[in-house]
This record gives sequence, C-alpha cells and structure tokens, in this order.
Amino acid sequence: MKDKTNKSGAHSPVFDLAAYPDISEFVAAAGTGRRQSLPGFDADYVDIVDYIVRCTHKIWEEGGIGLIYTHYGHKAAVHTADGLTYGREKMVEDTIQRQAAFPNAHGYADDVIWSGNDEEGFHSSHRFVIVGRNTGYSIYGPPTGRWVTELGVAHCVVKENRIVEEWIVRDGLRIVRQLGLNEHELARKFAAREAALGLKSPRPLPQGEIERLRGQLPPEEYTIRSNGEFDPAALVRRNIHEIWNGRLLNKINERYAPNYLAYVPTQQTLYGRGDYKAYILALLAAFPDATVLVDHICWLPNGPDGYRVATRWTIQGTHSGPGIYGEPTGKRIRLLGVTHQHIQGGRFVKEWTIFDEFILLKQLYAPV
Repeated sequence: MKDKTNKSGAHSPVFDLAAYPDISEFVAAAGTGRRQSLPGFDADYVDIVDYIVRCTHKIWEEGGIGLIYTHYGHKAAVHTADGLTYGREKMVEDTIQRQAAFPNAHGYADDVIWSGNDEEGFHSSHRFVIVGRNTGYSIYGPPTGRWVTELGVAHCVVKENRIVEEWIVRDGLRIVRQLGLNEHELARKFAAREAALGLKSPRPLPQGEIERLRGQLPPEEYTIRSNGEFDPAALVRRNIHEIWNGRLLNKINERYAPNYLAYVPTQQTLYGRGDYKAYILALLAAFPDATVLVDHICWLPNGPDGYRVATRWTIQGTHSGPGIYGEPTGKRIRLLGVTHQHIQGGRFVKEWTIFDEFILLKQLYAPV
C-alpha cells in the first residue's frame, strides 16, 4: 500500500490528538458527526484518530474485549518482533491474558500519526503508554505486585472499521526489569522453551550476506527525487540510509538540533548530538554488519515548518562485537522497530524509538 494523504489531497491538522486534551474530550465528541470520510465505520467515530484512540479505550479500558470481533478482520495479521499471528481469536486470547496480568492498567495515547484515505485504507502509528500493577499471572510468571510503565507503538492498516494488519512494538526489556526479574535468565528460559515446543526453527536457517554493501563495494548512495518541495519522508529515508547503513555519523551535526532529545528503549533518554552518536556507535559495535531497512513512513504537519513522522523499520545484524549485549554470540538478529520524530526547520529535534530488547536477548540465547 502506497503512502497516501487523505482524500482532500493534503494532510489535515484537524485530525490530531492536540484537539483532545484527554479521553473525556474524545468521548464527548463521539457521534457528533464525521470530520473525515469514513464509509463502513461505526457511526460514533468522527475521524481516524478518534477511531484508533477510542476503540483502544473501549477494548482495554472499558473491558469490551469482544469488540475485537468487529474491529479486526477475521484473518488479521499481527506482526511482533517475536513473529506473526493470524486471526481475531488469537488477539482475543492475548488481550484477556494481558488484562488478567494487569487488571487495573490504564492506557494513554501519546500520539497518532496517520496517512491514507477511505478507499485504500488508513495507516496509523499509535504511540501509547500503559501504567498498571502486576497482580495476576503473566507470561513472565506469578504476580510480582509491582507497578510497570509500558511504552509501545501499534501501527495499523484500517479499512471500513476493521484493522486488517497490525505491527506491535513494545519496550519488553523495560517491563521485565520493572517486574524485578533477571532478563538474562528469563531470556534463556524462554528461548529454550520455545525451541523445545517447536515455536522456533529446530535448526539454523541458511543465512545470506546482509545486504548493506554491494559485494566489495561501499553502500549505494541515496538517490534524491524532488519536486522542489520539502519531503519529510525522503529526509527520513535518506537519513537512515546514510547514517545507519552508510556509517556517515558526521551527518548528525548537519541534520539534528544541538539539543536533540531521544527516548530509546529501556527508559533511556539521550540529550544532545554527542549522546545520540554514542548510542548509535554502541549498537553498531555489537552488530558491526547491521543494516536498517525502512518498511513504511507516514507523516503529518506539526505547526509552521514542522512535521511529525512515524517510521516502521527492520534491523538485521550479526552479534559479532562486544558491548551492551555482552560477549559476542555470533547469532543473527532481526528486529522490528518504530521511530516517531519531530522535524522543525528541516532538522530533527525530538525522537521516540521503540524496539524489544528482551526479544533481542532471546534471539541471542536461542539454542541453535
């Protein structure tokens, strides 16, 4: 599905979380009439942002788990860093289990960045925060009684009131640590159990060369196609290719604000270009052949000369270097991730990046 604007031909700032100070404002606006063409959607939804925020609220906060049957396609594909599942019933089961583990949890919408239209469908990238206390059994074990704050992004393809495909990314390692558990012991345990149950490949898969270089030649240069107008998506694609794949970290000084603020996994906050460079270097040192591939981008205007951009990406690499994930294991990893960024005056000024480091550890500790 191509990146598309809404049917008016331009991204409209009307459909924005800033128009709703809290969930009560969404509830008050329900059923007051369409602000956007939404054929096939339930009558109470006024625009795509309202649909994303309020259907999530209905299912998770109000306990309307069965609404999954009317808000997801019957063979909806749900992608996580751990794999792919199909169908509404699996979504119902997972929702019940998560709510049983954190029955008092509350979810807060941080942002919804979207693109698309009512003919081809909408893409939405919903950044959220969930706060709850672990008073029930979870996939991690018996209740710990501890409070956790979970950060995540749900990237959805929506058409006629139904989510037909979804990519979920959570800061899983942060949850494990907040529960007071040993991430290394737990990751080894999970990896061994999944292999024994046949949930992962029982033997190593053939692994080709990671396509970052062109054989013995350097990475290809990014080709710029421009109609003379500023293109946020093109800037993001070029930036990822040159900095992550081309290792041109000198571009950070050119494209990032001096007081750049980045929120990255496991509750880390990076301030300034120096910290940001050091973080990228630490990841590349652990995975020296790493490459980042852009899977989807959508964006919205954010005030004069500003934009909010959501990028879904995949990173591949081989754990052949020492550093933040311990001694090299030689394991190949592949992770799904999402980054939300603010652009102002042609420069990146703020970022939220989420990928699941606990699943990364499981991949490193896999028995084969």
